[in-house]
Amino acid sequence: MSDPRLHVIIRQMTLDDIDQVVMLDKLAFPSPWPARTYRYEISDNEHARMFVLEPGNISKQGAVSRQMGWLDRLLDSIIGSSNGHSGPLIGYSGMWHIADEAHISTIAVHPDWRCRKLGELLVWSMVRQAIRQQAHQVTLEVRVSNTLAQNLYRKYGFEILGTRKGYYRDNSEDAYMMGVTRLDEAYRQLMMIYGQELAHVLRVTNQW
Repeated sequence: MSDPRLHVIIRQMTLDDIDQVVMLDKLAFPSPWPARTYRYEISDNEHARMFVLEPGNISKQGAVSRQMGWLDRLLDSIIGSSNGHSGPLIGYSGMWHIADEAHISTIAVHPDWRCRKLGELLVWSMVRQAIRQQAHQVTLEVRVSNTLAQNLYRKYGFEILGTRKGYYRDNSEDAYMMGVTRLDEAYRQLMMIYGQELAHVLRVTNQW
């Protein structure tokens, strides 16, 4: 019986991905990052972790054979392994980890692939990565007008911590600084619940 869930692959961004990421960035944002910024994040910024999302193969190539923590085991039933790239990029995200803070630097989903829980999957994955790296808090910036994104972040416990005036260069729009300031056991249990919800609609191959 075929699996009706959308199969996607999350893996680390490489230099070969930059051209596609820049094209996707232009579709997603009025002030996209230049290619040189992505090259720096991948090659030179020791604090950065960059990821991409692509459509997955329908068939599994085998089971993941690595030591997994309890958050990894959450998706054990839907994780497979595959080799090579399966198709065009449909999303990406990035995070900086400095001291005890993880900061989500960028996150986007291709317009043709929105409303399929992929944005939420990227948020979930970034927060999970922060927990795995033993961060104590996760922060990000979001446009004050982007209520859709703010609602998603609030679902994951992000609260408005302050406002950055004129933060966005294209129109001088303000940004909300949002964050989760306690990644404690209660929050991890919430992550378990949301991960299980995502597993009902997505089959994820994790190549981190």
